[in-house]
Amino acid sequence: MVNLKVNIGGLDFKNPVLTASGTCGYGKELTDFFDISKLGGIVVKGTTLEPREGNPYPRMAETSSGMLNAVGLQNNGIEYFKKNIYPEICNFDTNIIINVNGNTIDDYVALAERINELDKIPAIELNISCPNVKQGGMLFGTNIDSARQVTKAVRAAYSKTLIVKLSPNVTNIADFARAVVDEGADSVSLINTLLGMAIDVNKMKPMLSTVTGGLSGPAIKPVALRMVWQVANAVNVPVIGIGGIMSASDAIEFLLAGASAVQVGTGIFIDPLLPVKVVDGIETFLKSKGFSDISDITGFINR
Repeated sequence: MVNLKVNIGGLDFKNPVLTASGTCGYGKELTDFFDISKLGGIVVKGTTLEPREGNPYPRMAETSSGMLNAVGLQNNGIEYFKKNIYPEICNFDTNIIINVNGNTIDDYVALAERINELDKIPAIELNISCPNVKQGGMLFGTNIDSARQVTKAVRAAYSKTLIVKLSPNVTNIADFARAVVDEGADSVSLINTLLGMAIDVNKMKPMLSTVTGGLSGPAIKPVALRMVWQVANAVNVPVIGIGGIMSASDAIEFLLAGASAVQVGTGIFIDPLLPVKVVDGIETFLKSKGFSDISDITGFINR
């Protein structure tokens, strides 16, 4: 038998494979394809304090090796989630994690406090790639002082496992990882999307209504892998790797670089069964190499 269990911030996962926020809705959308309980966890779509309409269309565009999105965190707000979504997903036999977003520190704190009351939500993923409206729209995740402040405030308000999702659009991501860990993050997940754009040459106009958007998919994997390796060598908390995972082999690269777990995102749009295929592929790899525990390969290249 191979042990795939991992522990992140005191929270046990049956295996290291999660879904990435924004790619599987609330998890129930995947139940037609596979048993959700086969995954270590699901990270549900970005949730805000109040309902958000998101950005105008068009807000998604394919690229040669991935996709751009500028959805703008469209959701019905936390109260709708608590009343309508939570009862439908709270009994999934896996860890349900909410990706939380805000425009001010007070937004984040109020949201964390309300989620803290939900017994079947054991963790939140703090998305700091949001505009701080009190700082002229600068993203929390690209200003190290803002990253510190929002993490500290949420840590004080939230008693369960706190994962902070880092932006790659910074000079030194390891500095940001150290900053949020110093303020109480139990884990960091990375990377969020890279900033990109695309132009329709026939229409001679940007393909997204917002001009720029978040690039995800295979194109970003080498960048994500490098950043995960940097962060894993900079902090002493579990790292969750994200970015262009399209196969078990991709996921294993992140584990070897130092990630304790991974999130599968854009690949789900191509193959909804991909997350469970990654779980099975990791187990097969460990057996083929004679390893009995997932920890045997975590950070292997750094030993």
